[in-house]
Amino acid sequence: MIAQRLQHSKFGFSKTIDLPFKEAVQKVRGALKDEGFGILCEIDIKEKLKEKLGVDFRDYVILGACNPPLAYRTLQQEIGIGLLLPCNVIVYETELGKSEVAAIDAKTMLSVVGSDNATLNSVADEVNEKLERVISGL
Repeated sequence: MIAQRLQHSKFGFSKTIDLPFKEAVQKVRGALKDEGFGILCEIDIKEKLKEKLGVDFRDYVILGACNPPLAYRTLQQEIGIGLLLPCNVIVYETELGKSEVAAIDAKTMLSVVGSDNATLNSVADEVNEKLERVISGL
């Protein structure tokens, strides 16, 4: 099987995988763990929209992923960078039996602060490499 290329957008990178939503979420969790990320928070968008607005929405989850050593290095350089943490990874239902998985582009997030800090740029590159491996490996 030929690996599917990642699709890039102005927010991040994504891939459609041939797994139902719940299986996709579990696979993403495992892949993130393998790259040193933990999940700090999880937001079930479908549940929240139903609860707050009474509307039905597709299965959609936001995983707030954090790699502690990389987060620590970043916070040592710029204490306010916590506003951009954690790295969000989304999983949502697409076609029947398929899911879309996407991760934020850390370099794009860093561009918000316009940093020319070499350490911050290096960490953002490392985060992107890890997140791209997560998505590519699914």
